[in-house]
Amino acid sequence: MTSESTGQDRTAEIGSALPFLRRYARALTGSQTSGDRYAAATLETILADHTAMDSNLRTKTALFKVLHVLWQASKVDTMDMSDDMMEGAAQKHLSKLTDNTREALLLHTIEEFDYDAVASIMDVDRSEAEHLVSVAHREMADSIAGRVLIIEDEPIIAMDLENLVGDLGHRITGIARTRDEALSLGTADKPDLILADIRLADNSSGIDAVNDLLGQFGDMPVIFITAYPERLLTGERPEPAFLISKPYKEDQVKSAVSQAMFFSTTATLKV
Repeated sequence: MTSESTGQDRTAEIGSALPFLRRYARALTGSQTSGDRYAAATLETILADHTAMDSNLRTKTALFKVLHVLWQASKVDTMDMSDDMMEGAAQKHLSKLTDNTREALLLHTIEEFDYDAVASIMDVDRSEAEHLVSVAHREMADSIAGRVLIIEDEPIIAMDLENLVGDLGHRITGIARTRDEALSLGTADKPDLILADIRLADNSSGIDAVNDLLGQFGDMPVIFITAYPERLLTGERPEPAFLISKPYKEDQVKSAVSQAMFFSTTATLKV
C-alpha cells in the first residue's frame, strides 16, 4: 500500500470519527458552540502538523488524544468563560469534581473506549484510567437528584430506563409513549431532566415533544436516544449535548443522566 493510499484511508477514518469527536467535545464543555470550537481546533492542529496524531494508535484514539491535549491546555480558561452553558450551577458543580474524572468517564462510557484506549488518550496508565472512571461514577451520582420524565414508546426499554434512572436516586415523573402524553405528563409534574427517544408510538417526534416542554418551562437538561446518532451530529442545526446510541449500555445511560443533572442544562435539538 502506498503512502498516498494510507493517507487517504487515514483521512476517511478521521471523517468517520468526527461526529463522535464533536459529541464528546460538546458533552465535555456542556455547549455545542464550545464543543465545536474544540473539534475545529483539533482538525486545525492536525492539518498544521500531521505528526500531532500518534501513528502508533488507532485513528479514532489518536484523534481524541489530540483534542484531549488541547483541552488540558485550555480548560482552566474554559471554566472562566461566561458561556451560557458554563455558568451558574454548572460552574459550581464543576469546581467540586476530581480533576480528569469526567473526561475519563465520558471516554469510557459514552464514547465506548476501552481502558487501554482511555489511558492512551489521557496519557495515564490503565490502572489510573480505571480509577478515574470509578471516582467519576461516585462523584457524579452523588452530586444531585431530581425528577426525570422518560419519553419512550418501547415498554421494555422504558422499564429498563426507569430502573436505571431510579437506581441513581432520581424520581420518575412518568413515561410517555407519544408527543401528547409527554406534554401532558410534563405539564402535570415539571421534570428536572428529560430522557427522550426520537421516534414515538404514533409516529410523532420526541424532539417536538421536548421542544413543547422547553417552550413551556424554559431550558432544562435533555438526553436524546437514537439508533442513528451520526444523523443528528451534522453541525447543520443546534444539537443535543447528550446523545445516546441504541442499543445502549447501562453505564452510558447512568453517565449521561448524572452529567446532564450535574450541568443543570444542556444544548437542545431544534428542527
